[in-house]
Amino acid sequence: MDMDKIISKPKKGVKAKVSTQDDGLRVVGKSVQRIDGWEKIRGAAKYTDDLEFGPGLLYAALVESPRAHARIKSIDTSAAEKLRGVVKVVTGRNFVHKFGLYMNDRYIFANDRVRFVGEQVAAVVATDAKTALRGAALVKVEYEDLPAVLDPVKALEKGAPLVHPDLKSYTHVPWFFPKPGTNIAHWRKIRKGDPEKGFRQADLVMEDTYTVPRYAHCAIENHSAIGLYDASGRLTMWTSSQSPFTQRHVFAETLKAFGIAHKDVRVVSTYIGGGFGGKAGVTMEIIAAALAVAVPGRPVKLLWSRAQEFYNTYQRLGVTTKIKLGVTKNGKITALDYRLYWDAGAYVEYGANVVNAAGLSASGPYRVDNISIDSVCTYTNLPPGGAYRGFGYSEFLFGLESHITRMAEKLGVDPVEFRKLNAIKEGETLPYGAHMNPTGIREAIEKVEKEIRWGVKEKSKDPRKAVGKSLVCFWKAPAMPPNASSSAFLKFNEDGSVNILVSGMDMGQGLLTVMAQVAGEVLAMPVTRIRVETPDTDRNPYEWQTVGSHVTWGCGNAVKRAAMEARERIFDLVQRVHCLDKSTLYLEDECVRCRTKPHFRLPYRDFVINGIQADDHTFKGGPIMGSGVFMPEFASAISDPETGQGGHPNVHYTTGAAGVILEVDRETGKMKIKKVALAVDCGKAINPDLVKGQIVGGLLQGFATVLYEDMRYDDKGRLLNPNFSDYKLPTAKDMPEQIVPIIVEVPQPDGPFGARGVGEHTMIPCAPLIANAVADALGVRIKSMPVTKEKVALAAAGGKSK
Repeated sequence: MDMDKIISKPKKGVKAKVSTQDDGLRVVGKSVQRIDGWEKIRGAAKYTDDLEFGPGLLYAALVESPRAHARIKSIDTSAAEKLRGVVKVVTGRNFVHKFGLYMNDRYIFANDRVRFVGEQVAAVVATDAKTALRGAALVKVEYEDLPAVLDPVKALEKGAPLVHPDLKSYTHVPWFFPKPGTNIAHWRKIRKGDPEKGFRQADLVMEDTYTVPRYAHCAIENHSAIGLYDASGRLTMWTSSQSPFTQRHVFAETLKAFGIAHKDVRVVSTYIGGGFGGKAGVTMEIIAAALAVAVPGRPVKLLWSRAQEFYNTYQRLGVTTKIKLGVTKNGKITALDYRLYWDAGAYVEYGANVVNAAGLSASGPYRVDNISIDSVCTYTNLPPGGAYRGFGYSEFLFGLESHITRMAEKLGVDPVEFRKLNAIKEGETLPYGAHMNPTGIREAIEKVEKEIRWGVKEKSKDPRKAVGKSLVCFWKAPAMPPNASSSAFLKFNEDGSVNILVSGMDMGQGLLTVMAQVAGEVLAMPVTRIRVETPDTDRNPYEWQTVGSHVTWGCGNAVKRAAMEARERIFDLVQRVHCLDKSTLYLEDECVRCRTKPHFRLPYRDFVINGIQADDHTFKGGPIMGSGVFMPEFASAISDPETGQGGHPNVHYTTGAAGVILEVDRETGKMKIKKVALAVDCGKAINPDLVKGQIVGGLLQGFATVLYEDMRYDDKGRLLNPNFSDYKLPTAKDMPEQIVPIIVEVPQPDGPFGARGVGEHTMIPCAPLIANAVADALGVRIKSMPVTKEKVALAAAGGKSK
């Protein structure tokens, strides 16, 4: 397939890079080749499962619960322990402390009860993988069934079975508000203005319900972890992780009863074969850590099967949303009442933060003076929900953007003009009281509007098919604690090349290349002369996690500061030895130059390690290094729990718009995306080709969740399709005919060279894009995801919404 035919070339009005003037940048803003590209396409890149540990390596297999909710009456491990090749059988009796990232609500192995089908009850460690599996099959567990709750709305009903009767005793971050005695793990409330008054002022008020099911991440690389607890008391973990330092912290806190402290834990993270949030935080890695402690002296490997990837890692949370929106006859929004009931699963130690993030921003990128938002995190007896690309925004935007289009059409207002009228502007008040950062959302709307020829009705050449169009807006803020920080080390080598150490993870988005470009811009050197290392917590400096589309901003700022510190040390040294005014010095082509002495030229390789020889033949200087730290010191997560007012929980928003031209078969419901355009304001495109790659990849992943993916459970809480045969994903043949990536650049004042993150945002608008285009084509409204061809065909045949 010719990708150049699918991805539109830059054209008049649609450019990969909006700025046309010379901004003086030499490395930033250029589509340089990825620094890890050759390593990966040659097969030289190492992933966790590729690492070799020799004949001493042990393998682990799990004993998993077949029940959604049950009390564990007994565990008999005797038969497994007698099996030749079994080294150890571990159960919850060996590890009695809870763990969690934001809420400590989970055991490494179920202690007293199981809460979802697939939860780990025990593990067998053996000399080979087959023996471990045979041993796990010999462990006998006796259960006593308990009532299960599988629906988030039913979980809130009076008398619903409690998934966590001991919720009151759980420790959690101060911005979570659980309700003991219920299944509510967290309730994020936003109250702004006077919604009742706003609804009275409206000429049209409309209410409806939208539902979004769970989804799987479907990364190519399965989860894998190897742990070694050696005789010195050192625990080393090799993990496929977005969060090496966060994992180190959770390992140390959870296992401190064994005498393990943070200084004793080392996490080495290799390349990641896809993450999308599924490898953020801690899931199966804590099991491998515990098994390493249980079997000291030999490495223990735990590798997830594809089925386990579906049912025992984080899933994207399901949600039922109830929206009430009021607007005037000219389309101005007067009030929003949005209630989101999230299916967070059996443990919410990460998923509750998705709920929190969505609740803070469920107004969408619009100016709304009167708001009531209730984002409720509900325990159910399904697998735990957690981070997934978009972090809750895709889910609430499905209902919001669908509703906005419906109301605009009821009023006879153009849906695009409706969005322009209400689009938020810089300085306007956000739902929680802070103010909006600079945004190019209006420019994004106009460029997409032009690209899809909004207002021009198109017809299919096939009379059996109809064509619909839609345009929607999106936004997202990094979901991160207020003290989430980034740091970087930078060091020169003898030949003048540079090594950068960070702990942000490259999951395919190009982080390593972008960090090299940031440093290269400051130090006037090409990225081919820079190597950026993957994380090792013993060697690389701290990074909170690679989530929330924040590392270009946060880690980029740290790298820029490290490079600037190195540059200052270079200037200080040259001024001291050559007696040149520091203010006249500048860097060019890996050399120090002087504005007042045009012939002065000092290459890096001549002094960055060995120093500069002075007139008295002594040497001054020494190895040039730099370090940088960045923390958003203006952020605060503490606010009034009843209103959400008073804090500054989000550091900034990235905004944009997307439009689609969709062809729909009236009889079969089959859909074909003829053209899709997405414009995103990334502040500054450090590498335009990488931004375009994120736009294309995000759209394809988003359309997969809308058109194909469908996670199915039976009435016992068992996942019915944990495989790629029954859980459908699109192929190359399902690609849109044309994709137009559009880059808008309204600088973020505190971003590195004005940049802000863009990784998650590009999949967020996909669901309402399709639902609104189907409605435009056929006049039927789909209000539940996925928007499959079967739903469309049935709705079209019956003339009803689904």
